[in-house]
Amino acid sequence: MSRRNPSRRRARVRSPGDAAHVLTTYPLPPAARAALGTMRLATHRGPQPMPAAALARAVGRIDALLCQLTDRVDAALLARAPRLRVVANCAVGYDNVDLAAAAAHGVVVTNTPDVLTETSADLAFALILAAARRVCEGDRLVRAGRWRGWSPDLLLGRDVHGATLGIVGLGRIGAAVARRARGFGMRVLYHQRHPARRPPAGALRVSLTRLLATADVVSLHVPLTAATRHLIGARELAHMRRDAILVNTSRGAVVDEAALARALARGRLAAAGLDVFGREPHVSRALRALPNVVLTPHVASATTATRARMAVVAARNAAAVLARRRPPNPVPLPAPIG
Repeated sequence: MSRRNPSRRRARVRSPGDAAHVLTTYPLPPAARAALGTMRLATHRGPQPMPAAALARAVGRIDALLCQLTDRVDAALLARAPRLRVVANCAVGYDNVDLAAAAAHGVVVTNTPDVLTETSADLAFALILAAARRVCEGDRLVRAGRWRGWSPDLLLGRDVHGATLGIVGLGRIGAAVARRARGFGMRVLYHQRHPARRPPAGALRVSLTRLLATADVVSLHVPLTAATRHLIGARELAHMRRDAILVNTSRGAVVDEAALARALARGRLAAAGLDVFGREPHVSRALRALPNVVLTPHVASATTATRARMAVVAARNAAAVLARRRPPNPVPLPAPIG
């Protein structure tokens, strides 16, 4: 748990005998509610995401916030929450939370790694297969009644088995995708700043330039930071093979979407599979108009079991902080200035 500077935190108005107040911006499954015990729970049950104005009105009287990646937790919101002790983000990423502001206010931030690893890797590999074998184009052809029967050159795609997979960011999810690639007999390259502690057998660490120039499929698995914003732009796309496929299940802003749309439209890239976008839920008309892009609405972790487990982990994180214990999944915070 990060160190707090009590002088930077206003006095909390809850007396020690009061039950803690918890706000969740999404409905909790029973197991997650149980993890919060006797705490007073308020749940946003309206349209998702919770409107920012409603969240701002509610935070003044809560001790814990269970939120999603669509909920912006910034300095202005934290300033309205004198009792708040923990922001439990129900996601692996936490780019929706201003970590510096949280540190300044003495608020602990947590996330939910591990529980969604395999589910997210499944979706990444589904996008690889769908883009390579033009599954969505075939689906649209049949549904529109335009299929005129079998022909030897109908919707020719590319083989996934035996191809070279380039993984940018070999963390938990990237490594899980690499394990799936082994079942398809794929060669695996990966790029990240430091060598992986336990890279999958046969995975080779290379420069980003070499990975882009070599891989048949490039799959992105990096967090969104200042360093990774538009990590894949026009210059990087130009390094990729013309018959290559780009898959992004990390964060939309990791890719320059305008540059990607141009590369796909001009035949500089064969296809793409995208589960995330820079300004969700907005997806550019240029991307939506391209037949060689598979688009899914940020559903990498969207199975009933995984979403329930994520909520339980978030609840346990919040409960631990409110009980003055170290939470299972603290996010490192920058040291407060001064």
